[in-house]
Amino acid sequence: MSGPLSSTVATLCDEIAGKIGPEAGGQLRQIGERLGEPLRVAIAGRLKAGKSTLVNALIGRRVAPTAVGECTRVVTRFRYGPADRVDVVCRDGRRISLPLDDDGMIPQRLGVPATRVAYVDVTLTSEKLRDLTVVDTPGLASTDTMVSARAEEAVGVSTAPFDADIDADSAGEVAAAEAVVYVFTQAVRADDVRALDAFRDSSARLASSPINALGVFGKVDTLVGGPGDPWPVAGPLAEQQAGLLARTVSDVVPVVALLAETAEAGRLTAADGAALRELAELPMEQLRVMLASVDLFRTRPAPLDAAQRERLLSLLDLYGIGFALAQYAADPQLSTGELVRRLVAASGFPRLRQTLQESFRWRADAIKAGWALGRLERLAGHTRDEKDREILRDAVERLLRDPAYHRLRLLDAAQRVATGTVRLPADWEAELTRLATSEDPRWILRLPNASADELAAAARDAANRWRVYAVAGAGPAQSRIAQVAHRGFHLLAQQVTR
Repeated sequence: MSGPLSSTVATLCDEIAGKIGPEAGGQLRQIGERLGEPLRVAIAGRLKAGKSTLVNALIGRRVAPTAVGECTRVVTRFRYGPADRVDVVCRDGRRISLPLDDDGMIPQRLGVPATRVAYVDVTLTSEKLRDLTVVDTPGLASTDTMVSARAEEAVGVSTAPFDADIDADSAGEVAAAEAVVYVFTQAVRADDVRALDAFRDSSARLASSPINALGVFGKVDTLVGGPGDPWPVAGPLAEQQAGLLARTVSDVVPVVALLAETAEAGRLTAADGAALRELAELPMEQLRVMLASVDLFRTRPAPLDAAQRERLLSLLDLYGIGFALAQYAADPQLSTGELVRRLVAASGFPRLRQTLQESFRWRADAIKAGWALGRLERLAGHTRDEKDREILRDAVERLLRDPAYHRLRLLDAAQRVATGTVRLPADWEAELTRLATSEDPRWILRLPNASADELAAAARDAANRWRVYAVAGAGPAQSRIAQVAHRGFHLLAQQVTR
């Protein structure tokens, strides 16, 4: 699962682990081992923001319960495995295996008090988890003080003293994530921004920056209510949120999470399609009244019984039902499979999937290497033995100075800019981030159809711009960043002409 950058850092960890004390050496080995694992992404946000629904859509199976219960009060890690398995990992190290329930979901009752659970470890055969481990976290701002405190601790927020039983193991599991998806409902609040900033500060310098953090506006269908089209409102609102969080997330993507879960997890059956088709045959006025509210949908005369109506609401809600009825009205012979494909498109999930590819999967090697560098720096700063500190610091410095690993220097520079340690103009910052996190010259230079000669010329132009900025337009900190970028673009020009 390692790329060239993370493999390089892993080799460094192996080389110096035996040269330092057992405590620091053990932590160093853990960092090296993590570099061989899939990218770990934490899904964070408020209680009832739709985190678990989004997790199910990402996994492609409805496994994470969305109703509040014992299992939603602790961190749950979803990773690939040869068989479906649920292990409750206790704070004392015990592992208690549980079967999935009759619906294929994590049982609501874990058999252990939530305060004694470190995390729930779920392995699934889902191919979507082969290169991505997804961590579902408890919600912030819970009405349950203990749950809220645990979630706040997990993402590094400290607004009140924590109870002695707060689950430190769960907090550590989330803080160890290399990337974060933060789920919003409608408006970004001050403590949302604070939570993201604290997540970065509590884990590593790279965490929760535009390099590896993404915002998701997860319930856009609630903006207008009923079957109305929410997208004319959702798009501008998501852009506004992205502007408010420009320093901490790369983008805010609007999604109808319930539709995404239903479609991606294959929950809509042929029987559901038949029920919708039958409903679509009702007069338009009758349907308009039924779709005005959930209560009216449940109670107005229609050829569906109460159980069928509740199932459709649980799968699609009013917006999804209205969308499906419009599809059947236009094409009564529409197949259930085609309806599912249209529901996926209507959910906005394809854009989210593409953004995740660009933001996380394509950058996984750089993100993991940056995470590890941050951890090494943190370890060097907190190790009690002075000799160990010097060995760790020297190792990191040697790695960053080696011309063969200039991308690590680029990544280090991009981290400092992305987190606001060094300020650059927005367009310069975006260009540096692309250069540090991608190996695709066409994407870096924003020239998707350029020839090799055109790419080389554009890279040389960029190198010259950064050199001029380093000499004439920057302060000392910006100048050091610009010199790193100048060499990066010079190397890129050489790469495309080979």
